[in-house]
Amino acid sequence: MKVTTKGQVTIPLKVREDLGIRPSETEVDFVCDKNGNWYLKKITPKGNSRFKNAHKCVKPTMTTDELMALTRG
Repeated sequence: MKVTTKGQVTIPLKVREDLGIRPSETEVDFVCDKNGNWYLKKITPKGNSRFKNAHKCVKPTMTTDELMALTRG
């Protein structure tokens, strides 16, 4: 696979599906082992995002102030 001028590559669909990598939800890291081999590692987030939690509670009739209160914890 080719690397763009910004150093980006596309993770193949099969790999994303197998690892459960989802756009805007999943973080990955590159890890080097003792032999100098590099690996892509899915990062498990610690705790829940307050924005993700707020998303579950939002109602279409909420005011801006109510929405902001949800994101501020």
